[in-house]
Amino acid sequence: MTVVREAAVVDAPVDEVWRVIADARNLPRWNSHIREVRGAPERELKEGDTYRVRIRFMGVSSEVRAEVEELEVQRYARVRLSGIVNATIHTFVKPIGHGRTRVEHDVEYRFPGGPLGELAARTVRHLGAPMIIRRGLRAQKRLVEGA
Repeated sequence: MTVVREAAVVDAPVDEVWRVIADARNLPRWNSHIREVRGAPERELKEGDTYRVRIRFMGVSSEVRAEVEELEVQRYARVRLSGIVNATIHTFVKPIGHGRTRVEHDVEYRFPGGPLGELAARTVRHLGAPMIIRRGLRAQKRLVEGA
């Protein structure tokens, strides 16, 4: 399993940061490969919630199931993905003073066998998984900060 870790400081308090990142409907705003989120609640996520994410890589679409396995409001979330990619996303949110928040995403992932998985693996290697996570984190930061 491959692990990617990215972190950023957001110029906003924890509650504002959490409100944005705990809304799965924002995923297409953070990652251009995510085309649609279906079944996400119209509220912050909670443990046990599930939703589906439609991903498109190099002209190939697939759906990934997401399940919120653990959640501590305004502190931590663990979301498991299954489908074309099997992953666990750990998100940590921590106040660091003066109305600022540190956000960290640790993503453990692997691609199951088969031609679609191989295509996705090649694409992610080519694009660079750390860059994909970094871009998503920057997009979250911009959305929260209103930039």
